[in-house]
Amino acid sequence: MFAVGSLCRGFLSSLCNVEVNGMEQFLELLDSRSDPSQRTKGLITVSNHISVMDDPLIWGALPFKYHFGLDSWNRRWSFGSHDICYQGRPLSFFFAMGQVLPTHRLAHSLHGGLAQPAMTQAIRLLSKGPFSPEPHLAVPERQRWSSHNVCVDPFSDLPTAYTTNGEDSHLAPSAYACNSYSWVHIFPEGMIHQSPQKIMRYFKWGVARLILESTECPDVVPMWVEGFDQVMNEERTFPRFLPRPFKSVSITFGKKIDAEAVFGDMRRRWQEIKKKAEKVAPDTKDLAVGVLNDELLYNKEAVELRKEVTNKVRDLVLETRRSRGHSDEDPKHGFAETWAREGPDREGRKKDGSIVREI
Repeated sequence: MFAVGSLCRGFLSSLCNVEVNGMEQFLELLDSRSDPSQRTKGLITVSNHISVMDDPLIWGALPFKYHFGLDSWNRRWSFGSHDICYQGRPLSFFFAMGQVLPTHRLAHSLHGGLAQPAMTQAIRLLSKGPFSPEPHLAVPERQRWSSHNVCVDPFSDLPTAYTTNGEDSHLAPSAYACNSYSWVHIFPEGMIHQSPQKIMRYFKWGVARLILESTECPDVVPMWVEGFDQVMNEERTFPRFLPRPFKSVSITFGKKIDAEAVFGDMRRRWQEIKKKAEKVAPDTKDLAVGVLNDELLYNKEAVELRKEVTNKVRDLVLETRRSRGHSDEDPKHGFAETWAREGPDREGRKKDGSIVREI
């Protein structure tokens, strides 16, 4: 991550015109989380998605100390398409070391969707761990850390690996105590959307699961990025794999949200939904953190709550967008029904001039 972070920082600082807003308050937040044993909640950053290089380029704006050194447990986790990032061992190793969770896209895989293992890992990363299928197997707190606050290996009876499709195998980061209350970044649009009007697509519900199901309500920082669609435009020609230099980009970190004030009531409603679900499906009571049964996955009340949380998160990102001087977008852009007209052929240039690519 230091190597990639250094390359991205070098590219932005020497070959681009970069404007960063809200950096100081965001770095203060990261500094307050530098000791993993002292954290009390996770951190979610959420932004629009306009190029294949948004992550990791946007993190190139962070000073070098946040990519290297003793602060190694204070780096973001993110999601990456399994069929792109995890093709073969070299790519799998690269993205695993880059703290990217293998995520199946429902349009391309039967293993995708809201309840896939990558979501479970992300929820647990935002929570207090490590986790065990059996409560009595949990590692005592004093055994999770060395005397120097260095993460120790989990006990052998803890799940240290997981599979996303029944055939692959990935290290389970949530099995390590040092990854408790981690930082997870998410692009809830779920695909690249390059729009001349700088509008966003609707947000998918995974971000709602992260907020509702973490053991403690995470901090939430909305972000807005611009210009990376010119660095890696979807209609770029050869050499397609190279980012284009000499572009103007901006990265805006919004203020940390008072998560309890915004999402506290929604989280309490989620707990009530779980209590009701126990009467219909008794196994609900024994579900591990980050795991859903059919009752919690498809229950109408749970679905409506996820929609509500997701729309609120989108509104927070829109507030950050508004701070950049953009006028309010048409509210209909926040509804999945607006984009349903694209049909099965969702990728490519659209009638409104925008470019869409799933990744």
